[in-house]
Order: sequence, then structure tokens, then C-alpha cells
Amino acid sequence: MSIQIFILSNLMENDSYPYLLKKQISEPIPLDKLVGLTESKLYYHFDSLTKKGLVELVEIIKADHRPDKQVYRITAKGREALPKMIYKVFDTEDEIKDMVVGLANIKYVDRDKVVDILEKKLQKHIDRRETFKTYETLMKVEKNREALADFLGGYVTTRADHNIHWLKELIISVKEGKI
Repeated sequence: MSIQIFILSNLMENDSYPYLLKKQISEPIPLDKLVGLTESKLYYHFDSLTKKGLVELVEIIKADHRPDKQVYRITAKGREALPKMIYKVFDTEDEIKDMVVGLANIKYVDRDKVVDILEKKLQKHIDRRETFKTYETLMKVEKNREALADFLGGYVTTRADHNIHWLKELIISVKEGKI
């Protein structure tokens, strides 16, 4: 879904063709390589979006000794679908690293609704951490397993605290319009 959000958000600005979007995502930082985006994957997603009626082919530019450029435009249905797809990212993803495409395109959604989603997510993280702490106090650990239990308990608690801290920071940044 992230690739499709990337495509639709770019088409919100201008009509474009797959190769140009591939070039944009690969320069100056090769994000395409970091996320494993190949040209064939990009074309697959354009094709998928076309079949769903979210984008449409508007022009084929022919050039000598080069492949044809298929120029696409977002449809009214695509403009309606994009915010829903972005909200879904915030709803379903649990970690900020998986929300990046939503954050990068936050201008297409209602910030207050995003804050609402993030605050609910934060509360779930807090509740999960507290539940774990409760389990930790109830656990009886054999003497020879104490080091493992301490290690795992420290890892889980630290990770939970880390996620809670950064979700709070994210909520503040979204509320203040910094992101």
C-alpha cells in the first residue's frame, strides 16, 4: 500500500509516468534500493491502480530509440481513496517506522483525525506495557533462568518505553503542524 500511496500523492500534484517517479525516489538518496522498489514493481502498482479506477492513462509519449512514456493522472476516485489509504496506515501500523508514508503525505488528511488515531495507539502501547509489568510481577522464575528473564524483561520494557516516548513526540509534532 505504501507504494500506491506514494504514486497517488505524486499524481495529486502533477500527471506523471512511472520512470519519472522511480527516478524521483532514487535521487539523491537511493530510497528505491532501501525499500526494494524495482521498476517492475512500480509498473505493477500503476497497473493495479488503473484497474481499481484510481488512476488513468492520459497520454503516451513516443520517442525515437526510447521506450514509450505512459503518462498517468489521478482520478476523482483516486483523490477520494488516498486519504482513506493514509488513515489505514495510521490505523494498522504499530510502529512509527511503518507510518512514514502516511506522515510524508499528512497534508492530504485531517490532522485532528490522525492525532486521534495516534492517541488511541499510544494508549494501547501504555496498556500493553502495564500488562507486561503485571505479568512480570506474577511470574515465578527458576533460579537458573533469572538472567534470561531479566534480559527479556529489560528488552521488552525498554522497547515499550521507546515506542511510547516517540509516539508522544509524534503526536506533539502533528498537533503543532511541524510534521
